[in-house]
Amino acid sequence: MFSLCREAYSSSLVSYKECMGFIETVFEKLRKHPKRIVFADGELPRVIRAAEIFYQRQLGVPILLGRREVIKQIADEEKISLNHVGIINPETSSELPLFCQRLERLERYRSTGNKDSREVMVKPNYFAAMMLQYGLADALVGGANAAGGTLLRPMLQLVKPLPFTDVVASCTIVEFTSRSFGDDGVVFFADTGIVPDPTMAQLASIGVQSGLLARQVFGRRPRVAMLSFSTKGSARTPSTEKVAGAVTLARHIAEQVGADMSIDGEMQADAALDPVFAQMKMPESHVAGKANVLIFPDLNSGNISVKFVQLFSECQSYGQILMGFTRPAVDIPRGVSSDNMAAMAAIAGLQAVEYRKLYPPPDTAD
Repeated sequence: MFSLCREAYSSSLVSYKECMGFIETVFEKLRKHPKRIVFADGELPRVIRAAEIFYQRQLGVPILLGRREVIKQIADEEKISLNHVGIINPETSSELPLFCQRLERLERYRSTGNKDSREVMVKPNYFAAMMLQYGLADALVGGANAAGGTLLRPMLQLVKPLPFTDVVASCTIVEFTSRSFGDDGVVFFADTGIVPDPTMAQLASIGVQSGLLARQVFGRRPRVAMLSFSTKGSARTPSTEKVAGAVTLARHIAEQVGADMSIDGEMQADAALDPVFAQMKMPESHVAGKANVLIFPDLNSGNISVKFVQLFSECQSYGQILMGFTRPAVDIPRGVSSDNMAAMAAIAGLQAVEYRKLYPPPDTAD
């Protein structure tokens, strides 16, 4: 693949980075700032394989949660290398007593009425979330072995939320083969997994959080489209008015938190992505026709849209990326491959790198 990229560079003077796919650029950035990633479902063969891939790509240190003897047996049977792969059994970890004490001090835990903190903390998702909160891992990958929501609950209980929001949402990154969409074919979809019917304030927060994620991953100004079946009042219903109000509120939040992004709407999907329709419907917009972040009015539309895209277009998708927390985590689909899992771990790791280190300002010294 890389040789093809170099040939393209030679023949068309396209830069090498432009020829790289999205996830290769993520890998390239993370190699300069490797991170520790905890994989909560460490006894699954495809998770163990993902940890091997993560290390072999020189992205950082993978940590598997599970019983050491089980993980080693699976690795031997599957011919997976565990070189430089950390293994922690929550049940025998020296951190367990301290984690239990910290859990018992949390009001959110005491309100559940659960008396046995050890029984909770030995669960891999809880142990991983506690590692994440207290700096023993830089990012978390979970959800591979359970129904949706099992990672979200410990994250909500143990990991601090972002200061400007009380809503947690999820984002799916889609890379299309056509580079005409978004930024070089990459578009961020949200919310695709958590909030069924967001309020105006929640929708605004989801827009800003998704823009911040896109900025962290790309280092470019996000162009956030707040989607609806209406474009700038072409139809008026409570739903379209909610989206229009969320645009104004999102701009205010972005300004308050110092987030440099363009936000516009309400707009239809064709106006958001197609320059021809954008020129007809929203000729003055800085977002229409070139949006790289799509915010859907509810979970039905967001989840259905991303599933259609995954099924009927040639694309790669990465998600669910959890938003609203001060620490990065990915709640992965149960059927995801090891390669895709390693890629999502890299995206989570990239979120843990300070923005100024990823994209240092140009040297202005004489």
